[in-house]
Amino acid sequence: MIEVGATLPEATFSLLKDGEMINPHSNNLFAGKKVVVFAVPGAFTPTCSQAHLPGYVALADKIKAKGVDDIICLSVNDAFVMDAWGKSANAEHVTMLADGNAQFTQAIGLDMDTDSFGGIRSQRYSMLVDDGTVVALNLEDPGRFEVSDAETMLKSL
Repeated sequence: MIEVGATLPEATFSLLKDGEMINPHSNNLFAGKKVVVFAVPGAFTPTCSQAHLPGYVALADKIKAKGVDDIICLSVNDAFVMDAWGKSANAEHVTMLADGNAQFTQAIGLDMDTDSFGGIRSQRYSMLVDDGTVVALNLEDPGRFEVSDAETMLKSL
């Protein structure tokens, strides 16, 4: 499992931007930037839709005012689902990033097998990344939502 002080692995993601599919690489997303990443087990799922994403949407301006260049919501879903979820949540200040094949999630060791729920998914966490290096990692215990929320991240900035 990735730890504070580690460098993020190279990975390619999917993202719908202005209706067009792009595949940003981890270097494009993190190099020379201060980025908040929060990951969810699945788009449109209850805790993710009612609390996790809305918290970051509501506090996006305050988080970015602390010198954060981007806020990324990451999920093992496809880019079309992530785009639709972002639009439904008015998440225009959050990058809705798809790790469709769980390449990144598995590379950092934060994957979990949800079996009948959806197979391989991401554990719930938030992290602060500075120039590709993990500065803070807030990993939730299974079934919990206590440390990866936007308010906790904002307080730690």
